[in-house]
Amino acid sequence: MDFLSLFLMDFVKQLQSPTLAFLIGGIIIAALGSELVIPESICTIIVFMLLTKVGLTGGMAIRNSNPADVLLPALFAAITGIVIVFVARYTLGKLPKVKTVDAIATGGLFGAVSGSTMAAGLTVLEEQKITFEAWSAALYPFMDIPALVTAIVVANIYLNNKKRKELARAAMEGSLTKQPVAAGDYPSTRQEYLSQQKDPDDNKVKIWPIIEESLRGPALSAMLLGLALGLFTQPESVYKSFYDPLFRGLLSILMLVMGMEAWSRLGELRKVAQWYVVYSLIAPFVHGLIAFGLGMIAHYTVNFSMGGVVILAVIASSSSDISGPPTLRAGIPSANPSAYIGASTAVGTPVAIGLCIPFFIGLAQAIGGIQP
Repeated sequence: MDFLSLFLMDFVKQLQSPTLAFLIGGIIIAALGSELVIPESICTIIVFMLLTKVGLTGGMAIRNSNPADVLLPALFAAITGIVIVFVARYTLGKLPKVKTVDAIATGGLFGAVSGSTMAAGLTVLEEQKITFEAWSAALYPFMDIPALVTAIVVANIYLNNKKRKELARAAMEGSLTKQPVAAGDYPSTRQEYLSQQKDPDDNKVKIWPIIEESLRGPALSAMLLGLALGLFTQPESVYKSFYDPLFRGLLSILMLVMGMEAWSRLGELRKVAQWYVVYSLIAPFVHGLIAFGLGMIAHYTVNFSMGGVVILAVIASSSSDISGPPTLRAGIPSANPSAYIGASTAVGTPVAIGLCIPFFIGLAQAIGGIQP
């Protein structure tokens, strides 16, 4: 009973955080029909500055720490990103009216990381004076890239296998005719079918172009740039005078924008099966709990802080809102963007920021890992 009451009290307290308040405020004013518009160019600059600051913090911290301390949390971050894709593949993908390829793409987006959610989590931890490794933010690419790569590879393997089975079934049933067909359809003759099977390399998924596409994404590029500058240069003066003082103010603006965006995206979900709504409500907690459990292993084996465990859980509960969608559009063009982007932006992101951040902080405090 003490565990539950402590958790609930802290959970309510976390909801009053100014960072989360701006997100809720954005949703409310959008629902009321406000015509407030913040130009996309300003949002792009804000995201760049926030993620550059996060990268600088992580880079400077890694430079002043033992790199071996990062290895196990980084490995667990990668494992989490991969596992999330398969969770979506074999749960969401099995539900009625949900196409498997759309479920895989959704898993990829939820396995990838939201820079804004991570920034919000870091800010809330700082507001609560909860200690964590400054390099925890550097776990971002270790989860983000494996999730996107896994989703694209799994989707392409699924589509290739599906096509082979359909072609083989058509050939066995003798249903192939010599009538011409449109480009991309089944072969018109059995001979054409057999000729398509002679070079299996044509259907192989190339991994490096997917990684390259992820690294070129604006969010990850800004994060890695800051990480490199913090690691190999001495940016402390510009960090203290410019990036650090502006961080929370810029984040509050971004949270407001994300709240309004979430409300506007609700229409996307009307175009797809309502199971995406259910998934988006539950999945952030499930994904975060997977990461929380792995983080606890790192806590007991390499003394990974409980604050770091919370950050790992928060980035696992997030879903990519900047670099993930274009990467998946290019890698899985047959997937429906209304499904995976609508599920992520309209429901997943508000749940991750508004509920998962206080949930995992409360969970860590309730088990005695950190003091409220």
